[in-house]
Amino acid sequence: MNLTSASQAEAAFYAAFERADVDAMMAVWSEDEAVFCVHPGGGRLTGVAAVRGAWRSIFSDGPTLRFELAEVQTFTLPTVAVHTLYERIAVRGENGPPHLVVATNIYMLTASGWRMFGHHASALPRSPVAGDRRASNLH
Repeated sequence: MNLTSASQAEAAFYAAFERADVDAMMAVWSEDEAVFCVHPGGGRLTGVAAVRGAWRSIFSDGPTLRFELAEVQTFTLPTVAVHTLYERIAVRGENGPPHLVVATNIYMLTASGWRMFGHHASALPRSPVAGDRRASNLH
């Protein structure tokens, strides 16, 4: 997969997330053993195997989530990009307002193109984005 920008890597990350596709998800991630991931309510996972295992577990029920990204802010240097955003997450079969998570995604330019280096997501107890009222513990 040739990801030519951090924004393209981010789009691939959320597409893989919505499809619950572990292989597509891991194609977005760097193969550097220092990669890390923090899911809402969870501890820090470090290394490719730990990150892959977490996604495999999260995706075990198949595709159940839909994402709307809000208030995306980006900071890009020649080889590193940091994106902060809100994830409005709808869960298949649930009624009501979406879950709201704040996330920081870190990308790095590798020999294979832009890849995710870190993902940190935290549930919000109340909404800073108008219309959202629920906290989340979805990933």
